[in-house]
Amino acid sequence: MGLFSFYKCQRWDYSIFYIKCNILNIFLNFITRKFDTLISKKIDIRYIKSKISLSNFLIFLWHFVVFYDIITIGGLLMRLTISKSKNAEQLYITKSFRVNKYKTSSKIIKKLGSMESLLPQFNNDRDKVITWAKKQAELMTLDEKDSIMKIAIEFYENKIHQKDEQHNFNVGYFFLKNIYHKLSLNKICKNISEQRRISYDFSNILENLIYARIIAPSSKLSSFEYFKNFIECPNFDLHQIYRALDILADNSDIIQAQLYKNSLNVINRNKAILYYDCTNYFFELEEAKGCKQYGKSKENRPNPIVQMGLFLDGDGLPLAFSIFPGNESEQPSLTSLEKQIIKDFNLSKFVVCTDAGLASTANRRFNNINGRSFIVTQSLKKLKKHLQEWALNPNGWRISKSKKIYDLTKIDEDKYQETIFYKERWINENGIEQRFVVTFSLKYRNYMRNIRDRQIDRAEKIINKGSSKKIKNPNSPERFIEEIRVTSNGEIAEKKYLTLNESRITEEKSFDGFYGICTTLEDDVNEILKVNNQHWQIESAFRIMKNEFKAHPVFLQRDNRIKAHFLTCFLSLLVFKILDKELENKYTSEEIIQTLREMNVHKINGYGYLSSYTRSSLTDSLHEYFGFRTDTEFISDKSMKKILKKITLS
Repeated sequence: MGLFSFYKCQRWDYSIFYIKCNILNIFLNFITRKFDTLISKKIDIRYIKSKISLSNFLIFLWHFVVFYDIITIGGLLMRLTISKSKNAEQLYITKSFRVNKYKTSSKIIKKLGSMESLLPQFNNDRDKVITWAKKQAELMTLDEKDSIMKIAIEFYENKIHQKDEQHNFNVGYFFLKNIYHKLSLNKICKNISEQRRISYDFSNILENLIYARIIAPSSKLSSFEYFKNFIECPNFDLHQIYRALDILADNSDIIQAQLYKNSLNVINRNKAILYYDCTNYFFELEEAKGCKQYGKSKENRPNPIVQMGLFLDGDGLPLAFSIFPGNESEQPSLTSLEKQIIKDFNLSKFVVCTDAGLASTANRRFNNINGRSFIVTQSLKKLKKHLQEWALNPNGWRISKSKKIYDLTKIDEDKYQETIFYKERWINENGIEQRFVVTFSLKYRNYMRNIRDRQIDRAEKIINKGSSKKIKNPNSPERFIEEIRVTSNGEIAEKKYLTLNESRITEEKSFDGFYGICTTLEDDVNEILKVNNQHWQIESAFRIMKNEFKAHPVFLQRDNRIKAHFLTCFLSLLVFKILDKELENKYTSEEIIQTLREMNVHKINGYGYLSSYTRSSLTDSLHEYFGFRTDTEFISDKSMKKILKKITLS
């Protein structure tokens, strides 16, 4: 038995270890005496060789050296120690270690507690407490043994790897896998598999699609090839992925509803506040078909698009989503998905927070009944004249926790640069009683002015070139350009002239720094503003899906597979957001994903894995939270199996 095999396979307690050491010692003494006798008798060396197998002797000697080395590096024995006093018995696990060649000592490794506190856990049976405590010492001894295991591996310079043999594997997905199983997505898939009588591993397909979407987003074909980079090789074929997409689409609503319920056991969810918004994704094709239709693209691309409506909870965790054609209005999508949440998620009382584009009268009215409320962005430019004049009036402004009334034309800009001013009133619009809150910020005003100044500079460059396109985007710099076809005398000119639209610029400047919201809530203004200010989280979620997850361009053709694609993106977002939250939002999404992508190990066949990534504060945070490590110098096959088992059983 070789050194490594001995280390890897041997499971011993201290008594067995001690016995083996003594046996070896006796054997060595016997060999020594025999050599002395043979030499004194001048017996031929060939006779010695016939009696003693040199190879066996060396193996035994080597093992003895190994045993001795283990002892001298610090000692492996953990034992139970009971400290008695007048009032109590304290149970400890102590470790013996060698101070020097001649001296040993011990130290307390773990305090198990007092006998008095432990007895109730074992039916007041003292013997059972002692037995349990000794078992803990034994287990810690074995763990210590594994942790200090030395590995001796032989490498050959001229030995060539097997063709197409995979050696580098990603372990960054381990942390995603842990969350996948905590959410019981494997059980959801199992139930669907049983109902649909699926013969292949449906859950394995879904989890691999999620891991690849986060770590190495690509097409389904490329993802299938990337799966080989995971330590657990996929046990399905490519065509089964496409079959699974159809099933995912059919069960999308069921998966979302069950996943929400499961998530309540994993992480706290703020169900009182729901954020909603829409975005769209383009296709690399020109034909409009099914849900792929021409519409107003967020990226201003001339491609067919599909639209996604997304709900987040108050902490920014994905709640539910829907897909609808690119040529449909996004406003009805809110109530449609909201009805599904009320029905399937068993949610009834909450506050819906949306931007101005989704703040239609119908959506406000729907969320003004049955205990629901709304907080929506209110466009000041679209207000009735008398409300607009009131909102922009410099008089009547307040600051939180102050009774003083401010005039915006008389405030000290240096002193109040970071201050939020507000005014409020109740209004009745379209039969809905709602609270109208307007805020003003010098910082926000300066921000808007800086953006406009850059846009005006771009508009002037367009004018100098002498050409201007038809305005499609209301935020385009070309909105500040107007055509003049008359002379100073009022006559129609033969040529058109481009110039800055000064009246348009002046009009926009009057709204700088102002922001309006409407709500049915009667809470403190600052609490309402705080909730509304978190709407950026949904924009961040869309950015992650588009940039990091590369959710578009979409190459799929069938509507059900398109829906399944976005379901995997949604599930990936939830898994990733939970990971981010557990890391206390200390790192950017780019940092997390890049780190997971680079967490690779190198496989040594028959032995284990060598870590090949850089340890960092982020990897330390991951290992500390999830309770396992892959950044040790060496991970045996046995230890890797333990890690995987721990991940799936968490």
